[in-house]
Amino acid sequence: MNIMDFNVKKLAADAGTFLSRAVQFTEEKLGQAEKTELDAHLENLLSKAECTKIWTEKIMKQTEVLLQPNPNARIEEFVYEKLDRKAPSRINNPELLGQYMIDAGTEFGPGTAYGNALIKCGETQKRIGTADRELIQTSALNFLTPLRNFIEGDYKTITKERKLLQNKRLDLDAAKTRLKKAKAAETRASSEQELRITQSEFDRQAEITRLLLEGISSTHAHHLRCLNDFVEAQMTYYAQCYQYMLDLQKQLGSFPSNYLCNNNQTSVTPIPSASSNVIGPSSMASTSGLVMASPPNLHDLKECSGSRKARVLYDYDAANSSELSLLADEVITVFSVVGMDSDWLMGERGNQKGKVPITYLELLN
Repeated sequence: MNIMDFNVKKLAADAGTFLSRAVQFTEEKLGQAEKTELDAHLENLLSKAECTKIWTEKIMKQTEVLLQPNPNARIEEFVYEKLDRKAPSRINNPELLGQYMIDAGTEFGPGTAYGNALIKCGETQKRIGTADRELIQTSALNFLTPLRNFIEGDYKTITKERKLLQNKRLDLDAAKTRLKKAKAAETRASSEQELRITQSEFDRQAEITRLLLEGISSTHAHHLRCLNDFVEAQMTYYAQCYQYMLDLQKQLGSFPSNYLCNNNQTSVTPIPSASSNVIGPSSMASTSGLVMASPPNLHDLKECSGSRKARVLYDYDAANSSELSLLADEVITVFSVVGMDSDWLMGERGNQKGKVPITYLELLN
């Protein structure tokens, strides 16, 4: 027998098997043939595997949406992944916002209250962007990748073996049908032999499928560990963001309250408490029964002729000879000069004297 004859016979046998399965499947659907039912344990395992696959896909896809809301970016990352290439690094939304804030603050002037605040907010947004990038990388590695490996690996193997089991079951039931229809002794003996073979193959395939399906419990345990890793990554991310914003709030809170408004606007504030940075006694004015408090701290300093100690919050390099360079945490003496811009005070350190930006100072009691 040459190779061509062997291939022809093999194709004919495969075609016969396919036809037999198709007939058996059709007759089962029409209620004209009996169907061998799987045992309850195996059916439960198959149902558990299917449920695991459905929910794993939903969780995986929604996690991807959570980590990367931009659908175009997700498609691009998917394409690069399929091409086994690294996607180009792109600036994320917090980083972009942070850069805009820094550029705006630089344009408005770091020495102004608004410009300085924008720069600090921008730096914080960029730190949040970095934390966001770390969250995406950690979550993709420790959470999304194991879920995807299950869908594209383990479950595909289960699906393949489950399909084989279905084919073996159809072969078994077709053999049973032929045995029932056999009348001649020789035909009956041949059908009984075929039934024993198909029954053995079905039992062996059912055992292989069962062993694979019982591994779903191990998959759940593994996914639980991955879920804990994802929760820990989120916890780290949100803790970082909270700390960044807390630090930013403290920095912005150190700005004198009346300078958090526009430079040329006067703010009306409640009566300062005993712990407020107030220089001199508070003055009260009453008009038509309404009591208005005078602006606090630095405004009082500009109205009086005295001086006051102030702690330097950040380093500052003098732009020219009329300004005084500052070092963070040092304490200097400050006082107002009539006609000076509202964003500046006169600073004094020993024999050195010059203008200093108020946003770099914290007045001391």
